Amino acid sequence: MSPFKGQTGLKRILNASGYSLDGLRAAFTGEAAFRQLVLLNVVLVPLTFFLNVSRVEQALLIAVCLLALIVELLNSAVEAAIDRISLELHPLSKNAKDMGSAAQFVALSMIALVWAVILF
Repeated sequence: MSPFKGQTGLKRILNASGYSLDGLRAAFTGEAAFRQLVLLNVVLVPLTFFLNVSRVEQALLIAVCLLALIVELLNSAVEAAIDRISLELHPLSKNAKDMGSAAQFVALSMIALVWAVILF
């Protein structure tokens, strides 16, 4: 068991919420790609309420947008961890960062595909 896992119950939930907000704040202030995705979500999510789609389709349209935010948070976390380990150029570090980027590319492609299938 980790020595950093000392809290339980409501205190743990409050701490975890604070850490999550810190992570969102760090991503928003430090990652341009995250800010761009937030802007995309600010446009696309409200747009779903004006489209003539079923509730399930609307949920899918919103879910893929939010998924791209999740993937960007994970991608940024991987990049930060790799940079923390070493700024030295290394093939494994490049692979890890490239795979995170590829995951984000797939998430963005999924937004385009799902929106295209539902709207057209």
